[in-house]
Amino acid sequence: MAGHVEVERKYEIDGAAEIAIDDFAGPDGQVSVEEPETRRLVADYVDTPDLTLAAHGITLRRRRGGRDEGWHLKVPAAKGSRREVRAPLGSGVHQVPARLVKLVAAHVRGHELVPIVTVETTRTTRRLRGEHGEVLAEVADDVVLGRRLDVDRRPASWREVEVELVDGPAGVLDTVEARLRRSGAVPSAAASKLARVLGDSPAPGRAPESGRSAGTVLIAYVRRQRDRLLAYDPLVRLADHDDDSVHKMRVAVRRIRSLLRTHSRLLDGDRIGPLDAELTWLAGELGTVRDLEVLTARFDRHLTAHLRDGFDGDGPDKGGAARQRVNDLKSAEWPAHLVARERRARRELNKTLRSPRYFALLTALDDFIDAPPLRGRARRKAGRLTPAVVAKSWRKVLRRYAEAEHLPEGPQRDRALHSARKAAKRARYTAEAATPFLGKPVKKLAEQAERLQEALGRRQDALVARQQLTRLATRPGLTAADAFTLGLLLADERHEAAEADHALAPTWKKAARPKLLRALGG
Repeated sequence: MAGHVEVERKYEIDGAAEIAIDDFAGPDGQVSVEEPETRRLVADYVDTPDLTLAAHGITLRRRRGGRDEGWHLKVPAAKGSRREVRAPLGSGVHQVPARLVKLVAAHVRGHELVPIVTVETTRTTRRLRGEHGEVLAEVADDVVLGRRLDVDRRPASWREVEVELVDGPAGVLDTVEARLRRSGAVPSAAASKLARVLGDSPAPGRAPESGRSAGTVLIAYVRRQRDRLLAYDPLVRLADHDDDSVHKMRVAVRRIRSLLRTHSRLLDGDRIGPLDAELTWLAGELGTVRDLEVLTARFDRHLTAHLRDGFDGDGPDKGGAARQRVNDLKSAEWPAHLVARERRARRELNKTLRSPRYFALLTALDDFIDAPPLRGRARRKAGRLTPAVVAKSWRKVLRRYAEAEHLPEGPQRDRALHSARKAAKRARYTAEAATPFLGKPVKKLAEQAERLQEALGRRQDALVARQQLTRLATRPGLTAADAFTLGLLLADERHEAAEADHALAPTWKKAARPKLLRALGG
């Protein structure tokens, strides 16, 4: 099983057009174009009968021919890229590798995976190499024939060009695009060959939204966040430590939960209570991993800064001594303890994502979107009702922060400010949900809520880090070197907390301006 992040651009081009890509000067030096190599590829795409994977931009295929023959799973990642996971070819299209099935379990949920499309491609590939022989990118000129297997439809045929980044800078893609455009190529309207063959197939659970009632605003936002949750699920299962997927999945869960709470008067409480409880549970499971990610990243950042600063001294040995000291610190027992905790938490999170409870929650979310338990007032126009909901959530922020301001420094004030932060987060999500319908005034409030949330968050992160460092310092068997390091980090966190407190006052002053509420009629 292997995987990587795929960054590519696709273009449509006339079948008779000549593609002229010769050696050229790239952003980092001369680029040479290899002689073309032609291969025949046959790919069988599988999906559920109702095309659930395709509806979420996921492709799962078994491809014969080419250097990367085998099973390929591609899931959307950052904008303009997809996370690709590969597995050996195996015995046939009906034997999908179990590991790949697990990665799309949240979408498939036990449904059968069946062949839906066969794509035959005659591919002519040119590799672009840099000055030192490294492969910067590949240009694939494809003549394609695609057939749907689930419906009786004529085969589709076309020609397209794919440019995939390999080990080169992103600027190579821009340079190649300029040359392709001169040959008549235009960016493809279809995200993939599969999407082109499927055409305008309806996405499951995507009934058209009619009207702009308050209920419509709520359900549209919950649907978008449900889709984001599902999009990050495979990335969380892959357990990449650098793609922020755990954080983003957790945010999607929190946004849904926040909207259910701020719009509680529009909903049947008997049905929402159990869903809210399960969302809280999932956010907690994700939070255990995320909190440890944040801690280890913070401490590593501080240690790296000390290493960098160690080279600024006057003595000839100062830099070497600092480097050795920080390297020793990073390999000490206490950071290894944090890393081990994070690994255990990730294993537990993967168990959670395989549990019946998690799949029941996903089904409950689908049911909520497909048949929302709305009360009569949810039919009122969003322009009249939703501003009041947004204003109410913002007034709660103002009230909680004002209460915290009057408390003396100490644990009680810390808890009150953390409560204000959670209220700001909820107000932000409520305003974001209404922005597509209510426009600029609500967007401005969402932006101020985000700034206040982040300012309070920096303070809270430093506080949590200090608490964790104190716990680590009381573990038995602590060496003098570890104690010194923990003291160094504790001083860093105290400094960051002081800076966060200093930045909080001007942020709060802007957030508390009455005109934000006046713009909403509040």
